[in-house]
Amino acid sequence: MHTLEIGGGKVEQRGRITRFVIPPTTRRAYADAQWDDCHGLRRSRFPHRAPVRLSLRARFSHEADQLGGTAGFGFFNDPFTLTGGGVLAAPNTGWFFAASPPNDQYLCDGVPGRGWKAATLNTGGWPGLVVAPAAAVAILLTRLPGLGRPIMKLARRMIRASERLIEISMTGWHEYALEWQAGEAAFWVDGVELLRASAPPAGPLGFVMWVDNQYAVASEAGQFGFGLIAHAEERWMEIENLRVSDF
Repeated sequence: MHTLEIGGGKVEQRGRITRFVIPPTTRRAYADAQWDDCHGLRRSRFPHRAPVRLSLRARFSHEADQLGGTAGFGFFNDPFTLTGGGVLAAPNTGWFFAASPPNDQYLCDGVPGRGWKAATLNTGGWPGLVVAPAAAVAILLTRLPGLGRPIMKLARRMIRASERLIEISMTGWHEYALEWQAGEAAFWVDGVELLRASAPPAGPLGFVMWVDNQYAVASEAGQFGFGLIAHAEERWMEIENLRVSDF
């Protein structure tokens, strides 16, 4: 695993438990504690293709509404990093994802844009050179009166996203598992199946787990924004028994 520690973020080993912790922060300082296995690789060389199984035990310092940023673990294509020759990509993910206010990423009708979720996002193989200009135009159009909501509704129809809120306490230890197969992903919490959904593409994707203090807004009403969240206490995620393997 590659360890990324930014803004005072730390990945600490405490016996069998690994703690990802970020310190108190301001709105001007990005903090991140992260593991991934795709740092520095071209996307075509990311290490995982379906079928893959992820399992671990995890707990968090705060519930999702008090987390002060985002956190989670699973598989992604690192879409907003200049990977693969300096090219952005359309996001493809299958992961457990937590987001606190003011995050508001409304991808599925009827599912809040924040919270602790099992989620998949499949945008196919759209290249970043197409996605970035299209997204910029869409954001500008949403600022025109009456266009924000219909444009966001159209965008949701163009992607395949599935989400379900995880209605347990994040601060307690729980067992999480994700099986990513060609065309389908299944999520379990404490041995109970929570979501079975359309999967991201068969790969390649990278593994990631992290805690940070950022937020993103792409709301149902067509509002957009990005930023950092200040908080006065440490935020952390602890994990153990991590396994990522073919099956």
